[in-house]
Amino acid sequence: MRILWFSWKDKNNPEAGGAEVVNHQLAKRLVADGHEVIFLVRGFAGGTKQEIIDGYKVIRIGGIYTVYFEAYKYYKKNLQGWADLVIDEVNTMPFFCKFYVKEKTILFVHQLCREIWFYQMGKIKGLIGYLLEPIYLWLLSDQSVITISESTKKDLQKYGFESPRINIISEGIELIPISNLEAVKKFDQPTILSLGAIRPMKRTDHIIKAFEIAKKKIPELQLIIAGNNEGSFGAKVKRRVLTSYHRDSIKVLGSVSQEQKIELMQKSHLIAVTSVKEGWGLIVTEANSQGTPAVVYDVDGLRDSVKNRITGWISNKNRSLGLARKIREALSNPKRYATVRQNAWRWSKEINFEKSYADLMAVIEK
Repeated sequence: MRILWFSWKDKNNPEAGGAEVVNHQLAKRLVADGHEVIFLVRGFAGGTKQEIIDGYKVIRIGGIYTVYFEAYKYYKKNLQGWADLVIDEVNTMPFFCKFYVKEKTILFVHQLCREIWFYQMGKIKGLIGYLLEPIYLWLLSDQSVITISESTKKDLQKYGFESPRINIISEGIELIPISNLEAVKKFDQPTILSLGAIRPMKRTDHIIKAFEIAKKKIPELQLIIAGNNEGSFGAKVKRRVLTSYHRDSIKVLGSVSQEQKIELMQKSHLIAVTSVKEGWGLIVTEANSQGTPAVVYDVDGLRDSVKNRITGWISNKNRSLGLARKIREALSNPKRYATVRQNAWRWSKEINFEKSYADLMAVIEK
């Protein structure tokens, strides 16, 4: 089978995130099974126009805003009629493939963005996105859809997508779960980890405030913030740390290597995630696989990747005070913490790309 995959970014894009982990892992398995896969994605500084990654072809065209029109033009000129199936991956915006491709199409929706627009784009651009999203979703609501969580399925149903057309495939992680929980040594002092690119929709500033509140009851508490902190919001977070009364107990590491990421996940006691919403919350499952449970906000994606008080803790109020209470709850009962930690680790073993790929092929064959 020939599959043409429209996506905003590819695995090697410096801004690649969880969605790109998923499409890469699925694409390389498609190739291993004898299928041909071509990605049409946006370019980036230093990126080649074309590249072969694990057997599939990546064609980079256009920029952040122009990729959608450039992808349309490239398809019309070079790829029309080539594929047996076209995947229109929605990561903020769809490519609207159904209106111009001749082949069968299916949407791949990681998450909807209505709550995110204002955080990432500002008031004016955010308002445009906020108003347009229900309209273009309605236009696409006759399409079959692949998604990765029950939360996103419910979101899609709000905008006219019928349940039988929405297919949930399981998530997967690239990290190999540790073989023995007891072999992992935690930091000497209780430590909260914030890991991932520091962007407005991740609300890293909420984690800092929650840490400060929790530290009043847990004086030895430490906070580590790791991830790309470039840009205006990254600067805001760094300023926030410098003005904190507890700045000596906070480390801001910036971008970290894969080895450092794994070490931080293993040694920290909790990972905190306060995103506006997620498709799944891949970072939660990754941390679970390394023996660290999560404290999270009760939002789409995170309520899918965490089972409250079973594999982690979900704040019933999406405010720093509510998160601080969950941090204290998690760390004040060692026996309960050990049980939750083990549950999270065991569940992470069930979330893998072999199952995700099997789910995808079942959808394609259907």
